[in-house]
Amino acid sequence: MLSNTETGERFRSAFRRHPAGVAVISAMTPDGPVGLTASSVASVSVAPPALSFSVLGSRSARGILEAPSFVVNLLGAGHARLADDFARAGRPRFTPDQGWDLLPTGEPILAGAVASLRGTPLHLVPVGESTVVVATVHEVLLGPCDGRLVYHDREFITYPEGIRNT
Repeated sequence: MLSNTETGERFRSAFRRHPAGVAVISAMTPDGPVGLTASSVASVSVAPPALSFSVLGSRSARGILEAPSFVVNLLGAGHARLADDFARAGRPRFTPDQGWDLLPTGEPILAGAVASLRGTPLHLVPVGESTVVVATVHEVLLGPCDGRLVYHDREFITYPEGIRNT
């Protein structure tokens, strides 16, 4: 039988082998915009529209958890650097050249995202050091399809539009 530590390490390794889509979740706080890169975004329901994601206890995560609303910006092939910037502390965020704008409702939105989903928290579920957020989606803005960005084995990997595995 494996110890909890060994099981945790194997769990981490298992998910490093599983490619995942990439998003930047953004929100407006009284101190300004916050955001983080997430590979845990999943569709929960179409009727009503709902999604989920999980976050750890960073400053940005706390801001998102405390915000009344947020935007899940689904990223494409042109966003690998942006995903890396929002995944690391001290990197540039919400700069003009990254393409950020504000929705009329006040949330930061990535104008060139493949899709941006504005939502509000429905359930916050603490699990260990993480919080799982289940959110109602109120608005979906579709952007350009510029290929795919996936997170796999601690790397952001891009696949331009039109490349298909057969």
